[in-house]
Amino acid sequence: MTTATVIPNISNVESNVFSLEDYMLNPPDHMEWIDGKLVEKEAMPAKHSRVQARLARHWGNYMISSGQGGEVYTEAACWTGKQGRRPDVSYLTPELVEQFGDFGVLSQSFSLIAEVISPNDGAEDVFFKVKEYLQSGCQEVWLVFPDSQWILVITEQRQVLFSNGQVASTQKVLEGFSVSVDELLA
Repeated sequence: MTTATVIPNISNVESNVFSLEDYMLNPPDHMEWIDGKLVEKEAMPAKHSRVQARLARHWGNYMISSGQGGEVYTEAACWTGKQGRRPDVSYLTPELVEQFGDFGVLSQSFSLIAEVISPNDGAEDVFFKVKEYLQSGCQEVWLVFPDSQWILVITEQRQVLFSNGQVASTQKVLEGFSVSVDELLA
């Protein structure tokens, strides 16, 4: 997850207000739709990008090897009922892949979401986003803290913190998935 800044003048837009319909039809790359405005996600440092890619690879490999199916995405757009978001890594169950097919913006949150947290992400903003995801179809959110070497897994019912020397595991989605915190965040 990265801190966002408002983009004042997007081509073909008279002001920084961008309609939800426009966003849902054609979401601009690296942009989220927050409070009716396009907001650019700041670029991740290399370390965070590496963690994002590793987690996407681990989830994807497990999805295939376990036979659970579905799809793994990076920075794909979804609608939370309040905002247009682009989670760092997300997984969609086979049933939802079949239901939604190829989408421009998923009309709900993904089943499983991970946000890679940057030092400049505000705690209140991060947890507000988690609540938003869980209220719009997401069953499990991973908050990945590369600098402090923590992974916080959150569902509606519980929160589990994993740290160095431990193995992080899914709680509700991608049943049976686990990864060493040290391996993922090295």
